[in-house]
Amino acid sequence: MRNVWRLLAFDILAPLAAIAALLMIGVVLDWPWWWVSACSMLVLLIVEGMSINFWLLRRDAVSVGTDNDAPGLRLAVVFLCAAALSATVLTGYTHWTRSDRDFTNDSREAVQVATAMAEAMASFTPAAPTSSIDRATAMMVPEQAGAFKEQYKRSSADLVRHNITAQAATLAAGVEALGPSAASVAVILRVTQSSPDQPGSQAAPALRVTLTKKGGNWLVSDVTPVNSR
Repeated sequence: MRNVWRLLAFDILAPLAAIAALLMIGVVLDWPWWWVSACSMLVLLIVEGMSINFWLLRRDAVSVGTDNDAPGLRLAVVFLCAAALSATVLTGYTHWTRSDRDFTNDSREAVQVATAMAEAMASFTPAAPTSSIDRATAMMVPEQAGAFKEQYKRSSADLVRHNITAQAATLAAGVEALGPSAASVAVILRVTQSSPDQPGSQAAPALRVTLTKKGGNWLVSDVTPVNSR
């Protein structure tokens, strides 16, 4: 009876479990061409091994599972089967949780770019009037950067004339919408303005930053006040 259980476990179930694990990896990966080739060869090797094993069982009345003089072969079978099952679990976990990881990474990166953009465009230093806008336009899509820079120069002319310094910091930011190649982030800033002849003042503007993903990087396509119509 012990030999029957060993025959069933090591000579039948273990190879079939390994084949099932290899096929499951193909299902998880949606059968890419490279895995079709690799899986076909591996399954063929397992089937050939099972065929030789049962041929030896028929000829010598002993198989890998029932051979008392070769326990190392049974250990190798268990190891290979466990490796195939472990690879299936790891592949499934990695593949099926990729969308969650991508969503988390995209959310974090979009918020980082949006807040950096909002802070740069709301900050101003009379001694270096273009430094902030240069940082901001570096985060924009190229086709919008030129027009945005010209608009910023016109709106900051009054700040230069009155020698006003503006410093922006993010109070809160959150993703409003997120897709594979587009995102919208709401940013609330605290902007502190000061000038040599006037007391400082603070404001808390809210901005909506629209982003697009190009080449794996999030770039700003537009910035508007949240309460705009």
